[in-house]
Amino acid sequence: MPLRCGIIGLAGCGKTTLFNCISNTRAEVHKASFAGSKSNLGIMNVPDPRLQVIDKFIHAERIVPTTIEMVDIPGLTKGGTHNEGNKFLADIRNVDALIHVMRCFDDPMMPHMDGSVNPVRDKEAVDLELQIRDLESVEKKIQKVEKQGKAGDKEAKHTLEILNVYKNHLESFQSARTAPVHKEDKKHIEDMFLLSDKPVMYVCNVDDRSAVSGNEFSHKFLDSLKNEEAEVLIIAGKLEAEIAELETAGDREIFLADAGLSEPGVNRLVRSAFHLLDLQNFFTAGPKEVRAWTIKKGMTAPQAAGVIHSDLERGFIRAEVMKYEDFIRLGTEHACREAGKLFIEGKNYVVDDGDIMHIRFNV
Repeated sequence: MPLRCGIIGLAGCGKTTLFNCISNTRAEVHKASFAGSKSNLGIMNVPDPRLQVIDKFIHAERIVPTTIEMVDIPGLTKGGTHNEGNKFLADIRNVDALIHVMRCFDDPMMPHMDGSVNPVRDKEAVDLELQIRDLESVEKKIQKVEKQGKAGDKEAKHTLEILNVYKNHLESFQSARTAPVHKEDKKHIEDMFLLSDKPVMYVCNVDDRSAVSGNEFSHKFLDSLKNEEAEVLIIAGKLEAEIAELETAGDREIFLADAGLSEPGVNRLVRSAFHLLDLQNFFTAGPKEVRAWTIKKGMTAPQAAGVIHSDLERGFIRAEVMKYEDFIRLGTEHACREAGKLFIEGKNYVVDDGDIMHIRFNV
């Protein structure tokens, strides 16, 4: 299953503009006073220049990047958890991470729903909606666990203690991801898929002139997060949309240079998503294709093989591994083998970022 990121924010923050920049599909951009009634789904190719470098030596029939599923979730509104038009909150449960877009631009043609631009206030409004829904979920489970405890379930007592920690935390207007619980105790909430427990990064959507260093709105927002460990990106959504419309890489490079940027903001967004979720890529390479695969850091060779196909994990025998740097320096698999740089690894091998792997298996 590919990584799935949900793009959230208040109506009019620029979510759908960002979605259109990075996805293979295009969605209608609504005015600030109106949010669509359903989520938009798309696929984003993950840029990894190492694919092209590997292919210079392989000359495969095709290059296949790894992908991320993007979900543009309709703009949240205050009181949305009790609003018939905001059932889309359920879509947030099905994503791995949240990209929270903050409106950090002023536009008289697109008035803010609250009459003024204030990303700190907007974050609190969205957080509150997610916290309310999570509190409902926790309270329901508390009722269920209390019954189990009365029936003599010993594990239920500890579960109840953890749930009450989350309940008190949410009632204090704090997100579930920052609840003071040990990592091993998070298993007690896994079945609820709490909305505010999901990893989140923030995208400050600024005006074109502020694409490089941000503006007063993004600066205030960054100051509000100084006590949090949060991924924050500055991206000019309208500028990114114009870049995405250009047909050639050369035109995009010229446009970026004129804007004072070294690369599209969406590339930085993908890297941040990988860092947020502790992800990395490994590669398979042959005459038919050079391909990237995304895995969690710390995965073993059989687990990585399972990302390719479940049969490879089930019948895993060994992995033949070349380090990216060794392959690029030596140029061929044969040269790596002769130089002792092709390694035969077993079931306990932990895959490194950039490993080029050939899986041997038998089912």
